[in-house]
Amino acid sequence: MRAFALNEVPSAPAVAEVETPRPRAGELLVKVAVSSVNGFDAATAAGYLQGMTEHRFPLVIGKDFAGTVEALGEGVEGFAVGDMVFGVVMKPFLGTGSLAEYVSVPAGYGVAHIPAGLDIKDAGALGLAGTAAFDSLTALDVAEGETVLISGATGGVGALAVQLAAARGARVIATARPGAEADFVTGLTDADIKVVDFTGDLEAQVRALAPEGVDAALHLAGDGGQLAGLLRPGGRIASTLGLTKDVVEDRDVAVHSVMADANAQTLAVLADRAASGALSVPVTATYPLEQAEQAFAAFGAGALGKIAVTCS
Repeated sequence: MRAFALNEVPSAPAVAEVETPRPRAGELLVKVAVSSVNGFDAATAAGYLQGMTEHRFPLVIGKDFAGTVEALGEGVEGFAVGDMVFGVVMKPFLGTGSLAEYVSVPAGYGVAHIPAGLDIKDAGALGLAGTAAFDSLTALDVAEGETVLISGATGGVGALAVQLAAARGARVIATARPGAEADFVTGLTDADIKVVDFTGDLEAQVRALAPEGVDAALHLAGDGGQLAGLLRPGGRIASTLGLTKDVVEDRDVAVHSVMADANAQTLAVLADRAASGALSVPVTATYPLEQAEQAFAAFGAGALGKIAVTCS
């Protein structure tokens, strides 16, 4: 099959012919229709995950997938050949990723059915970014009326987090450059999103909107310590970038380090919201698998929202 793969790390992935995976016991073989590019994929190619998890070469990268169940491994229940599914590749090693024509995934974790009304392209870009955004706001326990600062609002996780926070009734302050980036963020939802320019005096801009400090912050980009300094006493910050309590020193704030947990329940909640129109998956560009290198380059250049890759 054709796949976006690496023979070593760090290196630049390329489209190549690799062996089609076979579903082991408890696994599904999915014919991938759509995948997408995530920061995890870039980190894998850069070699940042060496020593943290096993790498199996040729290493097919990719976490998100949406497609059709092609075959079932022994003992699989709850799925049938022909089912439309989506999710996140969740395995204890790297190698059999989803930027490919086929992917094998555990049936018990990281996969859910695609509900009626959810476009398959949106499903293929929803899994990892959606669960990261959902889990971050759950960790922050954002309540109606609270003010939330989202740093990195123009990326896939941030764009979904803006919508999920607004749906909770929060007052959202989002970072973006003036112009196209700010327009993208304010266009994500009908809620009144306040945008601050992270290339300027971020503290002054945030303090003008929240003089006593924000209740919560989501660290998806930028300086986590600086963001923590914009919290009110007793505020909370969630980070997908490994921020720890040590960075915020003795400030009276809670720090939550978040790793996306793509369980079936969370995936189903996100899918239902997207299918109903309550959540918009911010796909801004789509590339065929043969142009995966261009998709990867566009992601690295800071493209807005999510970049989808059609695989079949």
